[in-house]
Amino acid sequence: MRKTTVTGLTLAGMMAATSVFADGEPAGDFDYYVLAMSWSPTWCALEGDDRNSPQCDRNLGWVLHGLWPQYENGWPSYCHTSERDPSKQQTAAMEDIMGTDGAAWYQWKKHGRCAGLPAQEYLDTARKAYDNVTRPAAFRNLGKDVLVPASVVEQAFMGTNVGLDRDEITVTCKDNRIQEVRICLSKDLEPRTCGQDTIRDCTLDKARLDKID
Repeated sequence: MRKTTVTGLTLAGMMAATSVFADGEPAGDFDYYVLAMSWSPTWCALEGDDRNSPQCDRNLGWVLHGLWPQYENGWPSYCHTSERDPSKQQTAAMEDIMGTDGAAWYQWKKHGRCAGLPAQEYLDTARKAYDNVTRPAAFRNLGKDVLVPASVVEQAFMGTNVGLDRDEITVTCKDNRIQEVRICLSKDLEPRTCGQDTIRDCTLDKARLDKID
């Protein structure tokens, strides 16, 4: 959602402005995508296990968090769209790469509607974007917790995805753990330079990468 700084508004005016933003922007108005892939063991350790999420029983590594329409500065969310929401069957079909059908539904509701695509086309686009990225083999069967510089994770993805530049990818951390890898893509799903608000590189020299179990 675009962020705007306004001064001198009355309380009523501020509340009115807030309600406009809360309703969401028109679908299809964005500049590029961010492909967000979460390290499932991190999410499970920090949130998923406490929720008894079935995702955490599946020994998953990098899962698709979402494909997010993005502005050059900021992002839309909860957009207005005339497209129908996906069926339970359609979201369930994303469980293999997103962990649960609930995750797929939430991502559609918050981000997918903003793409301006029919639900199935958006989900197919998200799957294609995810499949286009080669996840480094070193992470596929991680049998023990390790401490790594966050930059090593970024370099591993760049090394296995020829042509991916460092200004097109960012690694995030949470609670001293590797959280996500985010790659910026054009609407045609080609890597492109990220906006300045998207580049939030984790700088930890010893970030925890939880084992897959």
